[in-house]
Amino acid sequence: MKNRVYLISILFLISCGGDENLSTQPIEQNLTESVYSSVTIQPDSMYEVYSAVTGILDRVLVEEGDLVKFDQPLLQIINTNPKLNTENARLAMQIAKANYNGKNPILDDLKNEIKVAELKFQNDSINFVRQQNLWSKNIGSQVDFDTRKLQYELSKQNVKTLKNKYLRTSTELKQQLEQATNNYQASFIQTKDFTLKSKINGRIYSIYKNQGELISVQQPVAMVGSQSKFIAELMVDEVDIAKIELGQKVLITLDAYGVEVFEATIGKIYPQKNERSQTFKIEAEFVREPAKLFPGLSGEANIIVAEKSNVLSIPKIYLINGNKVKTDNGIIEIKTGLESLDKIEVLSGIDKNTVIYLPEE
Repeated sequence: MKNRVYLISILFLISCGGDENLSTQPIEQNLTESVYSSVTIQPDSMYEVYSAVTGILDRVLVEEGDLVKFDQPLLQIINTNPKLNTENARLAMQIAKANYNGKNPILDDLKNEIKVAELKFQNDSINFVRQQNLWSKNIGSQVDFDTRKLQYELSKQNVKTLKNKYLRTSTELKQQLEQATNNYQASFIQTKDFTLKSKINGRIYSIYKNQGELISVQQPVAMVGSQSKFIAELMVDEVDIAKIELGQKVLITLDAYGVEVFEATIGKIYPQKNERSQTFKIEAEFVREPAKLFPGLSGEANIIVAEKSNVLSIPKIYLINGNKVKTDNGIIEIKTGLESLDKIEVLSGIDKNTVIYLPEE
């Protein structure tokens, strides 16, 4: 777009006589800096419909262009997953339930081990107390006392260990039961016919599959969006993204509306760069929407990033290396500021009385 402006300006100057010393002087004027962007129109709240199950598209309940309401059925899918998966999940749930409820020997065996350990601990405790009493009367040996004490402490620790094992095993079995129940419920849902419903009040813009086709969970089935509100998607080059802010004015032209200009404002800036195109996606909302809009309409936009009044400016085509101009006193370096598509602000270096010349090729 910028190159096109430069080309037109140069052709205009050449057509005026081809004088290699064609000159001009800086003038004071209002200057607007803008960022160019391509435009694509999309419905607001647009989303693609995905299926939660793999299956065959059995019935298409709507057509492209239809208005739909929230929770309205759109498509019906027959699930093709084998019911054997559901039966296996049910059996796994029953086994987990039996293990947790003690009907299988896992917890019962631990309970029996705890009872045996408690009896042994009780016996070792009695023997230890008896040996302790004898030892207090200097009856018996140190070895006998130490042996009884060790047996008592080992029995006590064994009971504690088995009880902790029982609690840990019980918790694990409970978690296994919950997981098996969830798996069964999920597989049971997938054995039923599945109906996709609308998540918004809107319009059906596309249906990607035909009746009888295979539906997978990785591919969208349809596209739904707002029936009345549209947004403009702008693709801004990464070199300009730092200039873009929410609320900035956007002037949009659409191919379908010729030279008519529509005003919009920046409403959203997506932070992720498109690595392939080296651009950022921006959303703009119309101040006054065109009478008719359709998804995919294209055009151009200029995002107003700065405006100044009565600034000294020159045409960009008079610049040499971006910051110099040719004058009667030779090549002079200037300091520049705001720039539009074909004009640039001069902050210092020359004044409005300085004559500058078009650079020689």
